[in-house]
Amino acid sequence: MNTSMKPLIELKNITKTFDDQQILKGVSLNIYEKEFLTLLGPSGCGKTTTLRIIAGFDEADDGDLLFDGIEISKLPPYKREVNTVFQKYALFPHLNVFDNIAFGLNIKKTEKSVVQQEVEKMLRLVGLSGFENRDVTSLSGGQQQRVAIARALINKPKVLLLDEPLGALDAKLRKEMQFELKKIQQEVGITFIYVTHDQEEALSMSDTVVVMNDGYIQQIGSPTDVYNEPENRFVAQFIGESNIIEGKMIRDCLVFFDDFEFECVDKGFKDNEEIDVVLRPEDIDIVEPQCAKLQGVVSSIVFKGVHYEILVETKYRNYLIHTTDYHEVGRAVGLTFGPEDIHVMWKSF
Repeated sequence: MNTSMKPLIELKNITKTFDDQQILKGVSLNIYEKEFLTLLGPSGCGKTTTLRIIAGFDEADDGDLLFDGIEISKLPPYKREVNTVFQKYALFPHLNVFDNIAFGLNIKKTEKSVVQQEVEKMLRLVGLSGFENRDVTSLSGGQQQRVAIARALINKPKVLLLDEPLGALDAKLRKEMQFELKKIQQEVGITFIYVTHDQEEALSMSDTVVVMNDGYIQQIGSPTDVYNEPENRFVAQFIGESNIIEGKMIRDCLVFFDDFEFECVDKGFKDNEEIDVVLRPEDIDIVEPQCAKLQGVVSSIVFKGVHYEILVETKYRNYLIHTTDYHEVGRAVGLTFGPEDIHVMWKSF
């Protein structure tokens, strides 16, 4: 995300209410050219409504929506330089693959030879060369999704909006399509705005992740930022697994929790401020009890394929740890972590 550039899309304090329920409570967001931006959050958080307002299917109650510096709130969807791909692909069952993809160009009365060239180019892009004459109803879910993407891209939108487009696919195909989508986005070089509730999908595909909850943006950042530096308890719990502990910031770079002081790398808090601490399960090491301040007993171990998920019961709480080492239930252990593994957050409002 190059913030020195002018944003392509600007949302300024957007609010939206349906049936007396406020869905968006003042959303402000800048989206840049060629950016893969994901709106991530649980059901009902406002992510799809945000997408629909950008597309023009819904109108905000208040706030401004700018595209290339021009206010477009009143512009109908077909006049906006965006196209949308939905989870339900909405392909035309009576048209074959070629005619589905060519639909937008045919409406514009584009010359036949140009249509032919453009459709072939799109089929190559989405990996469906040779499928021109297939009946779309005979295609698999993943292939139908590719047709829907090709149909949206052939009109050369400046922005492609994707609303949970992989939701109907099985896990293996989802993974493949995540990779494909990222590749397509890089090849066509346009902005993708993607909506999902799947954190892994958001982390693996995006340049920028916008975490939403309850009509507010909770955090905007790169996938590594939102995972390693969650700004509040909601983000820490929603993205990945976390040990979240109430503590006190004694002063810069010194935090107190579970009856001990620990060095950390966080600054900018008031002395003795009440805070929350995040410790990711993979950042905690299990050692001999005498080698650690925190001590406990292994209360459960589950094999997860790549690692073991271990619960250690200490005097204060249960700690979740991910490790490739086996530790039997009932064993007394110590828990250690470095200053950089402790992440201090403001108390959630």
